[in-house]
Amino acid sequence: QVQLVESGGGLVQPGGSLRLSCAASGNIFSIKINAMGWYRQAPGKQRELVAAITSGGSTNYADSVKGRFTISRDNAKNAVYLQMNSLKPEDTAVYYCNGGTGGLSWGQGTQVTVSS
Repeated sequence: QVQLVESGGGLVQPGGSLRLSCAASGNIFSIKINAMGWYRQAPGKQRELVAAITSGGSTNYADSVKGRFTISRDNAKNAVYLQMNSLKPEDTAVYYCNGGTGGLSWGQGTQVTVSS
């Protein structure tokens, strides 16, 4: 099983920025060959995919974050990152990383709170 550990969340004012990191360990074969994504879940809402990146570096974003978030990966480090700029209160959620189809075990996530 692959273990996923998210970090980098925190409290930020609207318009601010955060950079999230996801480190993978264990059997990482699937991590290397599959797309990876960042998901978020706000209280009372379903988990949603906000950004994804293929092993080749192609990216895709949810409309709600397009132009503000950037996903990247470092295959040598088995890591995935999410640069979040121009943050809005509606971005407040717990952020998780996983495979592009959510097939791995979920980690604890990292809390992002956007508030003044």
